Amino acid sequence: MNPWSKETLRSIFLPGGIIFAVAVAWLQSGLTTLSTPAMQFYFYGAFAAGVLLAWRFRASRPLFALLSLLLAQHAIDFFSNGKIAATGPGHIAFEVIAFLLPINLLLCSLARSRGWSVTAAAPAFMVLLLEATFVAILCRPGATTAPALFHGALLEPSWSHWSRIPQPSLFIFLGCFSALLARTVLQHRPMESGLVWSLAAGFAGLQAGGVGRLAMAYFATAGLILAASIVENSYTLAYHDELTRLPGRRAFNEAQLHLEAPYVIAAVDIDHFKSFNDTYGHDTGDEVLRMVATRLARVTGDGQPYRVGGEEFSIVFPRKSIKEVVPHLEALRVAIAEARFRVRGLLERRRAARGTDRRMPGSRRLRKSFIDPRQRKLQFGENELSVTVSIGVAEAGPRTKEVAQVIEAADKALYRAKEDGRNRVETATPARSRTSRARRVSA
Repeated sequence: MNPWSKETLRSIFLPGGIIFAVAVAWLQSGLTTLSTPAMQFYFYGAFAAGVLLAWRFRASRPLFALLSLLLAQHAIDFFSNGKIAATGPGHIAFEVIAFLLPINLLLCSLARSRGWSVTAAAPAFMVLLLEATFVAILCRPGATTAPALFHGALLEPSWSHWSRIPQPSLFIFLGCFSALLARTVLQHRPMESGLVWSLAAGFAGLQAGGVGRLAMAYFATAGLILAASIVENSYTLAYHDELTRLPGRRAFNEAQLHLEAPYVIAAVDIDHFKSFNDTYGHDTGDEVLRMVATRLARVTGDGQPYRVGGEEFSIVFPRKSIKEVVPHLEALRVAIAEARFRVRGLLERRRAARGTDRRMPGSRRLRKSFIDPRQRKLQFGENELSVTVSIGVAEAGPRTKEVAQVIEAADKALYRAKEDGRNRVETATPARSRTSRARRVSA
């Protein structure tokens, strides 16, 4: 995966990175000084908006993150009486919370989203209750210092003289931030990106002492980032396919509204996918879809791929002609045909007794008609598989002025590619079609 790709950078910085950068520029510039009531309104408004959005979209992970940040700031403020404390319960609360907060946000990322219910929320609330009890015990009246775990020097003290946060917590912050950033790069999910930047904002709030208007502003920014990530996540789910991570049918329909000639649309279909799915199981079929989608996402020629349904994909090439696009689609077809992937457990399924169900225990027997002899072309080695795709291409022109007409022409070209042997690129241009048939590609 390219960490510098446009998609990766967008997933990292939008919207959390932008919100954090604006907040830092605003708060550090000193151009605008908010009154205490205005800062409190920003603080509670950001967290109230985040909690309402988490409830509306039944998102348990951001709710846990929001409560962790809210309780962290309130605990420091409560035990320090609203002032930065150098010793005593206020300083103990600061050190312990600086240690626990990044761990909580990392746990939010690692936890599986289980919706909004008492059963799903109970473990998270139990963690928060235990942590609150732990902090209260350590911050009992008369306590002067926290255990050495929370403030011991791991390196020379001069290394961290710039920070209010103790060295153990600095390392925890660094490790959790790196883990969240890595998950964002790998998964391209708004929630992980939101956790990255809310952690950064929480760090800035602790650097400001954890109490006071500046610290409250940074914690409020962390809540605002999480609220924005919930909205961004809902948009992603609406416009992107969850399995392949490509833009979905709704995004494809919206993209059509902005197309102006010249442009090219390619219809892509996985060959023999139904037989493949029935033979090797739906889990393997999902692996095939993800593999093909990965290759489609790398298509050259400024093409934008979409998953429009099942094993069907579309690629839109704005400001291109068929002549310009065909070489890129040929390269895509070859890249998919030459790709190999291993399927865990495939060898065991092949060795299963003939006529028994090799898909899932307890399901019906696998009929012989499900096993297409042409599927033998998909087998490489004991448990290596490969697939091919057929592609139909059409462009906007005198006979295809409407987008629906271009799509229909691309679909017809796709059907010809299927009829002529599959694993080929077929265009809607008659001259190209005759050339295409003359140089039949082995399916």
